Amino acid sequence: MLKAAVIGVGYLGRFHAQKYHQLPNVELVAVCDSYQSSADAVGHELNVRACYDYHELFKQVDMVSIAATTNQHFAIAKACLEQGIHVLIEKPMTETVEQANQLISLAEEHNLKLQVGHLERFNSARLALDPYLDNPVFIESERIAPFNPRGTDVNVVLDLMIHDIDIIQTIVRSPIINIEAYGMPIVTPLIDVANARLTFANQCIANVTASRVSSQMQRMTRIFQKNAYITVDYQEKKLSLYTTPHGTTEQQETGMQLQELTFAKQDALLEEIKAFVNSVENDTPTLVTGVEGRNALSTAAKITALIQENLQIEPMPA
Repeated sequence: MLKAAVIGVGYLGRFHAQKYHQLPNVELVAVCDSYQSSADAVGHELNVRACYDYHELFKQVDMVSIAATTNQHFAIAKACLEQGIHVLIEKPMTETVEQANQLISLAEEHNLKLQVGHLERFNSARLALDPYLDNPVFIESERIAPFNPRGTDVNVVLDLMIHDIDIIQTIVRSPIINIEAYGMPIVTPLIDVANARLTFANQCIANVTASRVSSQMQRMTRIFQKNAYITVDYQEKKLSLYTTPHGTTEQQETGMQLQELTFAKQDALLEEIKAFVNSVENDTPTLVTGVEGRNALSTAAKITALIQENLQIEPMPA
């Protein structure tokens, strides 16, 4: 039986611990947090050992989830990989691309699994999308949410937009050749609303918007390709497929045909952790690799830098 621990058991880490605790082929050995009250509370809830220093886990576990704050990710993951421990690390995987590259190299050097927690990849609507994709030419994503103090240790690009950056890059699978980006702080010192336009080498264009100061929650991607238009609603777990009829002029005049597919609201985090456990148990590739996590982080960092650069521009005189 694989032995696991969760490092960082605040809001999200607590859920990680609960999922490991459910799996029959995993023993949740411990939960760890430098805030003793958090570790104690989750340890008591799940009847497992609580610890306050992740170094105590070395030689005791095969795998960990790291759900600490982003500025702690690199140091914790590096130490765990150097100790031969497989790592599932929440997004954004690190603060810098260089740190991400170091973790990728360490995992390869020690033949360990490094999975990045891009949870939306395990959304049932996203999992069903691939068979319908055919060389998208324009993608529009919108991810907006009411303000929540949780997650504000990073800007909205790294907090929310990075989900769509990751999905779009895996859909298009072409290098980005140009980025335009705009955004601003609203209620925190960091960027709270952002919009980016990504141009890919294959001429696909993606327009991506994220906000964490909205009155409602919406997570939607619209994909345009020849003879088809696809809407992915991550919140409602639904695909809407609009296709142009082929055949006679009479058939074509009926307009685009709609097919709607709705999927079960499965536990995406449980599926993510099951996939990580499976990759460790069977020595198979992780479903969200360190390289993919690094690539999403790289684009998010470029968008952030462009927005910060634009914010420093003095307004033109009247």
